Amino acid sequence: MQKVKFCYCNHDGLEKKSLLAYILVTVKSGSEREFLKQISEFKEVVEADLVIGENDVVIKIDVKDISHIDKFLTDKLRVLPDVFLTTTMIITEQFKPKK
Repeated sequence: MQKVKFCYCNHDGLEKKSLLAYILVTVKSGSEREFLKQISEFKEVVEADLVIGENDVVIKIDVKDISHIDKFLTDKLRVLPDVFLTTTMIITEQFKPKK
């Protein structure tokens, strides 16, 4: 496994230093797929997965810094009507298999 200390993402064709985070989301029962459609439109969302367990959706976001995480959570995610609870985990290091 290769340890990656700083993540350089290339989502828009430009290499940039960014902050990645996972957000665990609990939504109103039955609204999971509609919620996924809504958040897939957000430019910060790199990945979103429907999961079974304590939470309903796991989102991976790519933002510039911590203030952008706050802005994303308060202005975009938590204002959606079916969101009950969010838990945010900032990625500090990534590991990936060597090719």
